[in-house]
Amino acid sequence: MTRIVFAGAQLQTASVISNVCTRFAPSPTGYLHIGSVRTALYAWLFARHHEGRFLLRIEDTDRERSTQAAVDAILDGLAWVNIDADDPPVYQTQRFDRYSQVTDRLLSEGKAYECYCTREELEAMRAAALAEGRKPRYDGRCRASERRRGDVSPAVRFKNPTTGTVALDDLVKGRILFDNEELDDLIIRRSDGTPTYNFAVVVDDADTGITHVIRGDDHVNNTPRQMNLFVALGVPAPAYAHLPMIHGPDGAKLSKRHGAVNILEYREMGFLPEALLNYLLRLGWSQGDREIFTIDEMIEAFDLGGVNRSAAQFDPQKLLWVNQQHMQRAAPERLAGLLAEQLARQGLDVANGPPLTLVVAALRERSRTTAEMAEQAHPYYKDFDDFHAESAEKHLTDAARPVLEALRSALREIDAWTEASTQGAVEAVSAELTIKLGKVAQPLRVALTGQAASPGIGTTLVLVGRDRALARIDRALSYIASRRSELVK
Repeated sequence: MTRIVFAGAQLQTASVISNVCTRFAPSPTGYLHIGSVRTALYAWLFARHHEGRFLLRIEDTDRERSTQAAVDAILDGLAWVNIDADDPPVYQTQRFDRYSQVTDRLLSEGKAYECYCTREELEAMRAAALAEGRKPRYDGRCRASERRRGDVSPAVRFKNPTTGTVALDDLVKGRILFDNEELDDLIIRRSDGTPTYNFAVVVDDADTGITHVIRGDDHVNNTPRQMNLFVALGVPAPAYAHLPMIHGPDGAKLSKRHGAVNILEYREMGFLPEALLNYLLRLGWSQGDREIFTIDEMIEAFDLGGVNRSAAQFDPQKLLWVNQQHMQRAAPERLAGLLAEQLARQGLDVANGPPLTLVVAALRERSRTTAEMAEQAHPYYKDFDDFHAESAEKHLTDAARPVLEALRSALREIDAWTEASTQGAVEAVSAELTIKLGKVAQPLRVALTGQAASPGIGTTLVLVGRDRALARIDRALSYIASRRSELVK
């Protein structure tokens, strides 16, 4: 008789699905990267949208590769992007007794059996299948004979159905059919007593009441095995949504060179967590042409129907643009704190310059990250080493010398050093010398910051400060004089 197993029936047309429970289940064998955070985000948003629960599970059964440093990196990364779980993390290594209990139950019910095949036998089985052009799979010899060997510690295999079809109604990919005869009897407990991935995740999902599994589509082929295990346990399988992969700008699998680095490196690079989440939301999901979302708007809008079926392409420039949009919307006080962290990271003392909120106001629309903002703020907190060569060549000329001298005299007379008063002094010099304001402001800008680009000249003068401004004008005049001497020689 044909046996068909379905998963996906939990999908409803109501705007809110009741009793939703999702999970994020990383393996602590490396850092948390872009692809993993997008998976966590989608699962978290789905749970929050449906007023459900979101759980975190650390799948650390690979004892050789799992590390505490990786666990810490996962927890720190999720905390930075504010993806919060509703319960403390579950660690699979703390649930070995539970896995063993369920394995013994399946053995007692005749749904699993002990396998005494050695590694050499399994390798020979695989080689023979390949030589004959068959798909390598376990041939079920221990299932048929239930042999016992005292010199071998047995593994335990699940008795997968040998006929029928598993029908996966994936919430992203649609219906996918798997023939049971193509699925061999997977090991659920290794000979050393440890559980395998496909078994442990089913027990965990069943015990914690997971209703929707949202994960990468590299797990699609695991799904029919897991669905059959749910049937054996007498527990309804969750609904599955498999997300397409993320590719780099060149179409290749996302790697470190594309940006698949530790998520915390994006914090050091000056990205806002909500901007990163906004970008990841749109990296495979859409709601019309809308690009910018707050966290609350993400929760309100998210649904699995908007997830694209094709692979997404990571675009670093688009991420920078999204971050700039969020920086322009962020509270100045918050950006000031982030700017202070960046300046400290770049070796500058924030006490040796203007108030941070003034710098934020001047630079937020010119900066794509807080790291860029800090780099642009350097002239306001320390003296620069050299003038930018092209800027000095163009603007610190003999013609600029009387302009800078007039500016020095005008600025010295100012009592209250404000944007309005300094701007007024520059405009007065422009009128007095009957030259355009740009011909006055540009040499002054290079004198003050070392380069030809900066905020408005009055703002720049305030950020540099009176003493530094006058000293830097003198330095620029000395530079012009030395240039003239070199030319004369």
